[in-house]
Amino acid sequence: MDIATLQVFLAVAETGSFSRAAERAFLTQPAISKRIAALEAELGTRLFDRIGRRTQLTEAGRVLRARAHTILRELDDVKRSIVNLSGAVAGELRLATSHHIGLHRLPGPLKRFHDTHPEVRLDLRFMDSEQACAAVARGEIELAIVTLPPAPLPRLRGAAVWDDPLDIVVGPTHPLANRLDLQAKALLDYPAILPGPGTYTREIILKAFGPLRDKIRIGMATNYMEVLKMLVAIGLGWSALPRTMVDASLKVIQIKKMSIRRNLGIVTHEGRTLSNAARELIRIVRESA
Repeated sequence: MDIATLQVFLAVAETGSFSRAAERAFLTQPAISKRIAALEAELGTRLFDRIGRRTQLTEAGRVLRARAHTILRELDDVKRSIVNLSGAVAGELRLATSHHIGLHRLPGPLKRFHDTHPEVRLDLRFMDSEQACAAVARGEIELAIVTLPPAPLPRLRGAAVWDDPLDIVVGPTHPLANRLDLQAKALLDYPAILPGPGTYTREIILKAFGPLRDKIRIGMATNYMEVLKMLVAIGLGWSALPRTMVDASLKVIQIKKMSIRRNLGIVTHEGRTLSNAARELIRIVRESA
């Protein structure tokens, strides 16, 4: 059993398809099948049930999947520890960020990092903050630059970089656009346009409403802040958007005794060694804040 075979096994397990696994591993499908067959022969058990076009893990396959992830993560950690001894900032850096942070906070730091360390291969993935944190926990990426979760997550370390206050906003023609000193309950008469269920930002917004949170009428939901802004600007409802996004297309309405803010920052795994490249990017991001 070698590293390449374990990687092929995980590719099949995670895609549920020999053909998609072949695309991910840059191998032919017969090569994938041959490696899986050899692994099954070595272990003396089937790892996949092949039912028509569906490929599903057997019980033995599920056990191996969990251990294979652990083995590969530990090997990656050993490699990083050894490479770090040289002091070189090189190799591949896998990281994730949200679309909003990628557009509004990272262009400068990423450019500076690339200009300073062109030998580093950046594998930058855009995903929701919740998915990025889960990917760090699984060891798929080294770090995430995202909205920090409202409560600490097991095995993850979050470090705030930017304070990101949110304003309640409506379009210029909204009935509340010119009202002053509103109570939070005034918003209950109008539909809200919020980030999707289960997102950190949505929970932060709803928490600010206290006992009124369950009375909010949510008309639409999307995880893209730019789309939220557009929907609000054309008068389809109210929302809470980062203050940095507010412009003449929106009207900020002040709600008595309400303050909404989130933290944007860096998420890493508390039990894993960071590469020199990851440490250097973190330094540059912090200096840019």
